[in-house]
Amino acid sequence: MKKIEQIERHILELRESLKNHALYYHLSDVQDIKIFMEKHIYAVWDFMSLLKALQQQLTCISIPWKPSYNAKTARFINEIVLGEETDVNENGIRKSHFEMYIEAMNEVGASTEKILHFVKSTNSIDDIVSRIQNSNLKKAEKEFLEFTFKTIETREVHKIAAAFTFGREDLIPDMFLAIIDKSNHNHENKFPKLSYYLNRHIELDGDEHGPLSLEMISELCGDDESKWDDVLQTSVEALKKRISLWDEITDEIKQRKPAYNIA
Repeated sequence: MKKIEQIERHILELRESLKNHALYYHLSDVQDIKIFMEKHIYAVWDFMSLLKALQQQLTCISIPWKPSYNAKTARFINEIVLGEETDVNENGIRKSHFEMYIEAMNEVGASTEKILHFVKSTNSIDDIVSRIQNSNLKKAEKEFLEFTFKTIETREVHKIAAAFTFGREDLIPDMFLAIIDKSNHNHENKFPKLSYYLNRHIELDGDEHGPLSLEMISELCGDDESKWDDVLQTSVEALKKRISLWDEITDEIKQRKPAYNIA
């Protein structure tokens, strides 16, 4: 795991910037949370495309079936697909995490119309980037999604895994813990679906998925220095895109508050 440790040291400053981002301190009321969720839902959605890209390349989903070259990695991906697509919500009903998040958005009064229309109208990987570019999303939202799907389009599984691991799966516990600590404390009883979703991610990603995703990176890169370089570059870019998205959301939240609009 020495290479993993080197990458973690290299991206530590970026991770700390996200963990201590000003966004969390501006999530002070329900309206702030609505704004955040209406933007963050795109990251919840495109995460599934990263996961499915990994499933396509690391497990066998074709006919006739053939054994995967690495059963341990295949098992890890299949377990995450199982958890992300068919987990149980706070009432014990089978739901994807995307659907849980949509329900949580409805619970706090956030609009789901935009994301649901976007997902429904997007059917092909071939034109996804152009659809993102021509959408009415804001600059950082577009760049965040474009990076995800351009990484997927490379079909280089170690790069996809890097975006998945260091830009997402390994980062989620820090991000969501910060949100709970800084903003959700006073709303926990009022918004059980949101609280359940956040705590469920912390449970899965911190205790199970995060450590296993680091093993996956090591398995995919082995002793190939060029792949490790790609992983580092992809991880840095993924974190920078997330920071830009967080910056944009922070600016939008601040704009609605009188204290930040004094001439």
